[in-house]
Amino acid sequence: MAHRWTNDLNDADVTPYSAFLNRRQIMAGLGGVAGLGLAGLGGTAAQAATEAALEPNSWEDVTTYCNFYEFGTGKGDPTAYAGQMMTEPWSVEIDGLVERPGSYSMAQILEAMTLEERIYRFRCVEAWSMVVPWQGFELADLLNLAGVQDGAKYVAFETLYRPSEMPGTAYKVLDWPYREGLRLDEAQHPLTIMATGIFGKPLPNQNGAPLRLVVPWKYGFKSIKSIVRITLTDQQPQTSWNMANAREYGFYSNVNPKVDHPRWSQASERRIGGGLFARREPTLMFNGYEADVAALYQGMDLAENF
Repeated sequence: MAHRWTNDLNDADVTPYSAFLNRRQIMAGLGGVAGLGLAGLGGTAAQAATEAALEPNSWEDVTTYCNFYEFGTGKGDPTAYAGQMMTEPWSVEIDGLVERPGSYSMAQILEAMTLEERIYRFRCVEAWSMVVPWQGFELADLLNLAGVQDGAKYVAFETLYRPSEMPGTAYKVLDWPYREGLRLDEAQHPLTIMATGIFGKPLPNQNGAPLRLVVPWKYGFKSIKSIVRITLTDQQPQTSWNMANAREYGFYSNVNPKVDHPRWSQASERRIGGGLFARREPTLMFNGYEADVAALYQGMDLAENF
């Protein structure tokens, strides 16, 4: 069911849509988003909105400063090498505790989904941030398409693993393929989307084409890219960074300025595109979406379940 997350911000809280459109129009190669709704301008994230307007970063920022280790560990490596990844045809295997397991083509998925636009904060665990205008659909709708069985408690995701097109996988930076996971209630939350585009254009390969997860209240590495498999399970799934270093990367990885990474503070962040002398910004609990998602973790020790 699309449009479950509705905008309740005023003009002072967000970048006016007209200004956003004008911004798009002067960006080379960018077009409109005819047929898409504009449902994602903020939700109940009042805390975030009062701290700063949701002014999207530039196309250049979003598409050239990326983490996608399958193409290398440098921020520019995905832009340099991801073009060789073939994204057509593409399908997603949905299996596990679902009523209708199988291979779903992108055409089947898109035909069944309602695309929306969501402007979300993006906070990397490395303590930098962006604001990204995504297009996509709620993950809950895709799960409903497959039919979630009663016993399912978690959702596991897997990225494409095609070494001939992914030079970074020649190095054992992680145990490939890249894996991520969410609790089922996190996956079904209205803020959780599957993105198919940015700035009104299809996702560039370096940003996770043709289909990626976006969970705006979690550190960016939870938003797994170029997804080829989704598995509903009753067991907490293994996740790549947790497998690599459980002391530093927890399963939840919610943005939390009160819980530092063992090697650096998470209390503030560097906004990409802010300029050489820009001051660091305070990091907001759950990346500014506390009012929307805090209830998911009621009673939990967030320092222990980081």
